[in-house]
Amino acid sequence: MATHVTAGTQTLAELLGAARGDFASLAESLRQHEAASSSDFATLLTGMRTSFINPLPREDLYALGQLLNETSEILTGAGEAIELYSLDRIPARVSDQLEILSRQAELTVTAMKSLNDLDSLEDYWLEILRLAKRADHTHRVVVTELLDAHSPTTFVKYRALADQLVFASRQMRAVATHVGSIIVKES
Repeated sequence: MATHVTAGTQTLAELLGAARGDFASLAESLRQHEAASSSDFATLLTGMRTSFINPLPREDLYALGQLLNETSEILTGAGEAIELYSLDRIPARVSDQLEILSRQAELTVTAMKSLNDLDSLEDYWLEILRLAKRADHTHRVVVTELLDAHSPTTFVKYRALADQLVFASRQMRAVATHVGSIIVKES
């Protein structure tokens, strides 16, 4: 599911630079990533119910899967904000938000492949927390700049996009925090 989040961030990056005519197809691509994530989550749930032995406690696998799946849903919301509001002049700081989120997603893909070696995941946990703080700061700056540069109506439209990106970043932080709790619990 983490790979679907990464694919979603890549599609969002395309969407930020796309012409209005391409918004619908790229937003549909985001919905497909979300559907694939939901399918993988259902497969995970079935696998956990039918397996006698799981690599981690079931509740931990469920929580990680749920958080990653919800992140895909949030990314779809960001794409739909661009599509529905026809946001074709994306501020540079919003791109900064997406860059931070993309880095979180890349690190999470690697971490999810390493769940069998929890000792190697402490750096991941701490780096995601650091990136999440940076994402929160960037969001505050984005909101301030949007407020200064736009009418109230336009501000609300761009703020909806910026909010979705910070929500996705916070979800990635929640994934890392849960990995941190697994590290502590299993040590």
